[in-house]
Order: sequence, then structure tokens, then C-alpha cells
Amino acid sequence: MGCVGWASLQPSPLCNPEARDGNGLGQLGNPPLPVPIGMWDGFGELLNGNFAIEGRNLNYSIATRNGNSIPILRDCSIRIPSGQLWMLLGPNGCGKSTLLKVLAGLLKPTHGTVYVKRPKSFVFQNPDHQVVMPTVEADVAFGLGKFNLTQDEARFRVERALDAVGMSNYLQRPVQTLSGGQKQRVAIAGALAEACKVLLLDELTTFLDESDQVGVIKAVKNSLGGSGEVTALWVTHRLEELEYADGAVYMEDGRVIVHSDAATIMDYIKERQASYVNQINSSRDS
Repeated sequence: MGCVGWASLQPSPLCNPEARDGNGLGQLGNPPLPVPIGMWDGFGELLNGNFAIEGRNLNYSIATRNGNSIPILRDCSIRIPSGQLWMLLGPNGCGKSTLLKVLAGLLKPTHGTVYVKRPKSFVFQNPDHQVVMPTVEADVAFGLGKFNLTQDEARFRVERALDAVGMSNYLQRPVQTLSGGQKQRVAIAGALAEACKVLLLDELTTFLDESDQVGVIKAVKNSLGGSGEVTALWVTHRLEELEYADGAVYMEDGRVIVHSDAATIMDYIKERQASYVNQINSSRDS
């Protein structure tokens, strides 16, 4: 599969922390995206339960040593319907991973409102940072101790979660024998075993080969299962992954530029690429 290197728009080769914060309510400004009537009241409270993830006018800045403020996110508004897989794309450094971490509660926005259904789980791009137990079964069951489940209930959750990500036959497999993609699927299964309503996935296929890449995407898609109970937001730089998405968000320079269905986002990016190539060719001819 081909892939785009976002920095230049040129072709390029192909412990599990969780965020479980409350609803961070902040100041509201004018949203750059249309918001249905009744979605928010004047205090930023969520009034419509049709969306699993919502952020409005999100800003995030970092302070330099000399006291200056550098904006990373600029008035980002985003809405992800319940039960769907959406993707977040954009050039390197556009702020997509920062936005995901704000939605996860790992970073606190300097301005704006966040609502994400709970429980939620953040899965990092490096699988070795999140799969910590010696066997697949033990790792998926790792977070279930806090639920006061019987042994049979815990085992049922583990088996159901592994089945959802296509790893049922790996129950007793040592973790160190798994491929990168298989480890990612185990991390996702751990979140599903804890009945997470929202999966926040940060470039899971960055370090994976093509086979593992497709396996992880299909595992996420299958975990949604059409029930409407699980929602996933996936940060990626690989355009071919849009094929599996229900919708997508495209970012540039810390801003949400387009928020639409996957086909519209794909057409927009291809137009941007064509325009970039034409500019390069024109500059060479002049």
C-alpha cells in the first residue's frame, strides 16, 4: 500500500496508561463548525447523547523559557458520533496527536470544552509501552482487578475481548513472541475487557508492516461491532487507512480544516497534493 509523507506531501515507505478524567468544562467561544440547536447550552453542558466525543473551541499552548506562549491547537471543534470509527489526519506537526491527548485528558486545554464518554482508553503508538504482563491472557485481564469480578466473569470478559480483535487463539501465548500488530491488538482487547466506551488510538500502525497494519485496523473496526457501544478515534498519516473509516477530520497548523465523511476528506487531500505538485512544477518552469 502506498503512503504519504505529510511533511513534504511526497510518497514514503510504509504499563498501558488510561485517561479517565471527568468532563472538562471551559469557556466557550464561537464554534468554527455548525453545532445543532440543543447540542450545547450557554454553560457548555452536553445536551445531546448522539456523540461519544465532542470538543469545542479547544486551544492548547506551551510556554517557552522566556515566557512566550506557542499555540499548538487553535479553536479546534470536533464531534465524533457514537459507535463509529473516525480518523484524524494532517501533516506532521499539525497538532493531531496533541488534540487526541487533550480529548483523553492527558493534556489540559488552555481554553475550550471537552466531553468524552467514559470509560475511555488511550492506546499509544509503541506497543511495547502498553503490554506489560507475561502472557496475553494476563495482560488483557490486568485492569479487571478493580471491578470485583468473579474468576469466571473476568475470564469471560478476556475471551470476549480477544475474540473481538481476532486473538482468541493466543490466550496463553507469551507476549514477547507476538508481533507489533498483535501486541497492539492485545492492548485494544485490554480496553475492551474493561468495557471502554471510547478508544483513542495514536498512530497505531506507525511501526507495523502492511500485514500487521491491516490486522490492527480490522480489529478496531470489528471491536465496534455495529452495537453503537464503542467509538474509536484513530490518529494516522496513512491515507489508505481511510478506507475503513466512517468519517475523518483533517488538520493543518493546529486547526481543524475539514470535518466530514471519509470520501470527502480523501478528495480534499488529493486536491491539496495536486495543488502542491503544480506549484513545484510551476516554480521549476519559471
